[in-house]
Amino acid sequence: MLKDMFKKTYTLLDTKYKKTSDEPSIPQGLWRKCNKCGQPIYVEDVKNNYYICPKCNGYFRVHAYRRIEMIVDDGTFEEWNKEMPFENPLNFPGYEKKVNAAKEKTKLNEAVVTGKGKIFGNEAVVAVCDARFLMSSMGHIVGEKITYAVERATREKLPVIMFACSGGARMQEGIVSLMQMAKTSAALKKHHEAGQLYISVLTDPTTGGVTASFAMLGDIILAEPKALIGFAGPRVIEQTIGQKLPEGFQRSEFLLDHGFVDKIIEREEMKETLANILRMHKMPEHPVDNLKGKEEECGLSFSHNTARDAWESVLLSRDGDRPTALDYIRTVFDDFIEFHGDRYFKDDGAIVGGIATFRGIPVTVIGQQKGRNMKDNLKRNFGMPSPEGYRKALRLMKQAETFGRPVICFVDTPGAFCGMEAEERGQGEAIARNLFEMADLKVPVLSIVIGEGGSGGALAMAVANEVWMMENAIYSVLSPEGFASILWKDSKKAPEASRVMKITAKDLYEMKLIERVIRETEPASSKNVEMIAEEMKQGLDCFLAKRLNMSGDELAAERYERFRRM
Repeated sequence: MLKDMFKKTYTLLDTKYKKTSDEPSIPQGLWRKCNKCGQPIYVEDVKNNYYICPKCNGYFRVHAYRRIEMIVDDGTFEEWNKEMPFENPLNFPGYEKKVNAAKEKTKLNEAVVTGKGKIFGNEAVVAVCDARFLMSSMGHIVGEKITYAVERATREKLPVIMFACSGGARMQEGIVSLMQMAKTSAALKKHHEAGQLYISVLTDPTTGGVTASFAMLGDIILAEPKALIGFAGPRVIEQTIGQKLPEGFQRSEFLLDHGFVDKIIEREEMKETLANILRMHKMPEHPVDNLKGKEEECGLSFSHNTARDAWESVLLSRDGDRPTALDYIRTVFDDFIEFHGDRYFKDDGAIVGGIATFRGIPVTVIGQQKGRNMKDNLKRNFGMPSPEGYRKALRLMKQAETFGRPVICFVDTPGAFCGMEAEERGQGEAIARNLFEMADLKVPVLSIVIGEGGSGGALAMAVANEVWMMENAIYSVLSPEGFASILWKDSKKAPEASRVMKITAKDLYEMKLIERVIRETEPASSKNVEMIAEEMKQGLDCFLAKRLNMSGDELAAERYERFRRM
């Protein structure tokens, strides 16, 4: 009997709160059935769990004001343009009635809420789309509210954070809706040119004209897990091509793998992540003050291991226990947040990069990454970057230039990947573009060869104001095996080739091709990475103390003259 009563009650609740495409996912009431896993869930548990199903971890859509409550400090949000007059630019029949119904149902004036507030004390302009209002389609009022918010943020020198959730352009406004794509994008271009940060957060769903405008223009693009993100919807694509789409197509994880999203963030971690990003885009007023007392260490002299054979250095540079770029990034720097993707094709595991702090100074760190085991090496392609890896590195460097962050690169590659697909995607152009753009970067650039520095694949990360080498690293025009094979027709003569090629840190330091050698009292390994990191920190103190007060033109000129002398 109890079972029948529960079943009847549950059926009534399920019928009463049945979800439609433009209704809020969480109804008023005690229980409901999760539309993802089908399990009964207690509504209060869902609210207390960031609107995530406690049974299957499925994400429910969040109302605009609830989203603001979740990310903005209590009492700090100041809403802008809360009420704006309705207009029907095409005199579309029934449009006003539809909008009024959405207003009545949602208690919103339009499909986006904008204003400014603080996130753990960091002030920012915030815009949040609300899918309950005509699927948060972008009409002229949505475009106007977003454009005004961006323009005001630019004037007030504030970062912008936008949470996208939309079905795209608003059909009832036709071409006027289409123009909002250009209008919002133009405002964001001015914001970018003013050196101000824009963070785009993609939620479920982000489609159509919103995807093809403000949603995909972030300096940093974050996404919630499993969100639907795409230009054409999956149903349209399937009808057009007559094929069933693969599992996970157009979801956040798909976009991350294909290079269009920097990071997927769990909802409960969103506020802290945003606060950290905002904090790391604030350069201290006098950054050199953070390095006071370190300058005397700049005069350290180095005794290099002259007894080691060149071939021995080659073998040590390739040793499986040698610290990788990520080992040094995590040991030398604080607060590292990794970003992904080249925004064109893919995220290359052979290149890692993101933002971090050094002595409280925001920096961009990028490294060529090898694996520790076969599985990891396959993911990292044995440290051989593809074109998308170099394009990701360049994207991060240009981002650093926009926000005035020094760039520190860790070089460790046998060479750029030479597969057929790399040639199809323009490996030569990608490397050349890095050389071209790095030459003129208006921020300090330091490159450290920590293992193998193989040919143009290494140079594409080493057009720097200074280049340092680990004592047992190598830096060469190509591998000793390749050298011996080309010149002597015998790759077995690689040890002899390594001696005549002058590829060791000692050789290059004496030839004045590098500025500093990081000592390895014992060959670098997981056991002494902390000690080596301390020496890198001392060197960084000197490097930054000298260059943080230089102008962008002076930094670019110094870099140019460095290579001009060679």
